[in-house]
Amino acid sequence: MRAKDKKRVAIIGTVGVPANYGGFETLTEHLISDLGNTYDITVYCSGKTYGKEVRKKEYKGANLKYLPIEANGIQSIFYDSLSIFHAMFTSDVLLILGVAGAWMLPFVKLFTNKKIIISIDGIEWKRDKWNLLAQWYLFWAESIAVKYSHIDISDNEAIQDYTAARYGSLSRIIEYGADHTMNPKITKSAIEQYPFLVGGYAFKVCRIEPENNVHVVLEAFSIMEKMPLVMVGNWGKSEYGKNLKAKYQNHSNIFILDPIYDQKQLDMLRSNASVYIHGHSAGGTNPSLVEAMYLGLPIIAYGVSYNRVTTENRALYFYSCEDLIAQVESLGPTILKEMSQNLQAIAKRRYTWKNVAFKYHLLVQEALTGQKKMSVIPNAANVSYQTLLDKGVAHLKTSNNI
Repeated sequence: MRAKDKKRVAIIGTVGVPANYGGFETLTEHLISDLGNTYDITVYCSGKTYGKEVRKKEYKGANLKYLPIEANGIQSIFYDSLSIFHAMFTSDVLLILGVAGAWMLPFVKLFTNKKIIISIDGIEWKRDKWNLLAQWYLFWAESIAVKYSHIDISDNEAIQDYTAARYGSLSRIIEYGADHTMNPKITKSAIEQYPFLVGGYAFKVCRIEPENNVHVVLEAFSIMEKMPLVMVGNWGKSEYGKNLKAKYQNHSNIFILDPIYDQKQLDMLRSNASVYIHGHSAGGTNPSLVEAMYLGLPIIAYGVSYNRVTTENRALYFYSCEDLIAQVESLGPTILKEMSQNLQAIAKRRYTWKNVAFKYHLLVQEALTGQKKMSVIPNAANVSYQTLLDKGVAHLKTSNNI
């Protein structure tokens, strides 16, 4: 198929490609690889992140468009908005990852025939990192995103339940892939750099933010001596991270590492861990969690509905420092082996990039046919908030709940 005959798809809302960190960036890489022969793809990238010396006009056949704005934080509103405005004139389908620029969607739908597919990226407005004003905007933007998109995507059944209950929208579930992860052998040079590799250890990689319960995990491992903790993250990004690093970096049982951008090195550290600790309390299907599952790691996860759905309730769960200590202390060879086998089987069944890319392809085709967006009337809207809270599904709260 000639390029001029292909439908033009814009991918909006990522920092850009090549990907370093980030689930959306990794998703974009695989969409380019798997769908590049089917669609003419343009990816919007942050010129602040990708300096002039490393910018490429194309990547794996996709066109790259750089904008002089940061893609994260409050600036993401302007970054996504400018991307959407440009894509209105150049693309047939706008695949928008995140809701930051959703205020523009009513105008896109009113003045153009462009098709809008949006992933709401978990329940972004509930994240602790946002101040009250930002939370209000993201809550409003979420409602606009669902209302004015032709198709909205959830990456987790719990998020699908939430959008159905709050907005009456039948969101489509597309999770993340994990089969790009590797299990490299431990080298002598790696042991010299990371002596903990020769013994058992717990591992965690994440953005250093309160919602990821980094403080809880560090406190728990500073108390117990059953196994050391290795944690990788962007410690210098915030005062929260800087303070935690200063408090725990000299603890004999804790190894604090700065961001590791080399995939092979990161996979070597986590694939050889005895257990993976997942502290995320917000969002949907988290990429680092499904990657740990695919590598066959036993997992102790924060016990919110998103993590339980992702792991199909086959992991162990915690809510506090005391819970985490108890779960780690309970680990034995039988539990570890059973969790490893169960979680890896789930990942190989559900979390592969070919499967993810094919689902996105189907949604693009559906959007282009102009079918009416499906809606639902959820019974959860009539259930009291206290009942939802008691059952551990408080994220389904709507204005109708008593």
